[in-house]
Amino acid sequence: MSEDVQLDKVSMDFGSFRAVDNVDVTIRAGEFFSFLGPSGCGKTTILRMVSGFIDPTQGAVRIGGRDMRGIRPNQRPTALIFQNLALFPLMPVWENIAFGLEVRGMDPAKRRTRAEELLRLVDLPAAADKTVGQLSGGQRQRVAVARALAVEPKVMLLDEPLSALDLKLRQHMRSELRSIQKRTNVTFIYITHDQGEALAMSDRVGIMSHGVLQQVGVPQEIYNHPANGFVASFVGENNVFPGRVISASSGAGRIETAFGTFNARLGPGIDQGALAKLYVRPEHSMLQPNAVDGMNALPVEVTEVAFEGNFINVHARGELGGAYMAQLRNNPRATVPSIGAQLRLNFAGDDGVVLADEVGARH
Repeated sequence: MSEDVQLDKVSMDFGSFRAVDNVDVTIRAGEFFSFLGPSGCGKTTILRMVSGFIDPTQGAVRIGGRDMRGIRPNQRPTALIFQNLALFPLMPVWENIAFGLEVRGMDPAKRRTRAEELLRLVDLPAAADKTVGQLSGGQRQRVAVARALAVEPKVMLLDEPLSALDLKLRQHMRSELRSIQKRTNVTFIYITHDQGEALAMSDRVGIMSHGVLQQVGVPQEIYNHPANGFVASFVGENNVFPGRVISASSGAGRIETAFGTFNARLGPGIDQGALAKLYVRPEHSMLQPNAVDGMNALPVEVTEVAFEGNFINVHARGELGGAYMAQLRNNPRATVPSIGAQLRLNFAGDDGVVLADEVGARH
């Protein structure tokens, strides 16, 4: 039921503007793969190339080893779920789901049977004769998935399908989509700018910026071992210290910044003398009355305390400038500092990483 998708050094130009630049990645059969990045980074253009609405300027898109150049969207083993879902409001739910089967000439009784099977798959067994207007936002999402599955695609393409939903429903639909994907074993290619969606649902994530694929990895690798400064900044929060590496040995070193000299891990390609930035996650930053032996320390003043429910963000300002944040778990044992408190921002050298900026730029 699934096939792999190979993007073989794919580029896409619109006149003099390069939207996608030399993207080279293979999405495995049965994998849930997300392209994550800001608006305009090229991720939707990739989806359009896979679906067949455009052909790449350079390189090749292969599905199951077959070059897709010149093959029309309706002839590809793919199904696309749009951001607006594009359901037919005047049709009952089962006819929405079976629409692609009607186009293919399947008789009405078989179409109805198949639609009801898919409604059970997406946990909407009683919705067949309802109208789209009678469904909630999450139910409509599931109908859109069922309609796409009706034509038995090898590859499912999803273009930010949860963006219009509220937070709680988005979180629920993440697990629903992941569950459906695992039950069907169809290859899912998911487009999003929401890091939470990508990290929670995906087997692997590809981070895009300015048309360039910056890093591909499992969610834990993307978050804990970013390849460059763009990935570190886009996926999660960071305290950032620009500076110059003054020593380097066996993947560790010291970076001299305007706010102090710190020990840290060195990211890919970082050597002594490099101009780079030190990135430290707020959850690895501790606000304490004094410096801690063996840890990096920076004098700060607390400027704001933001309660976020399951955690608390404490914002601070350095003596020499700069804005920083430490994240605390919300539990009865947490000591929350008061605004104006003079403290030290402490972090271990292993919890900071020195990285170069993003790879590549549009031309």
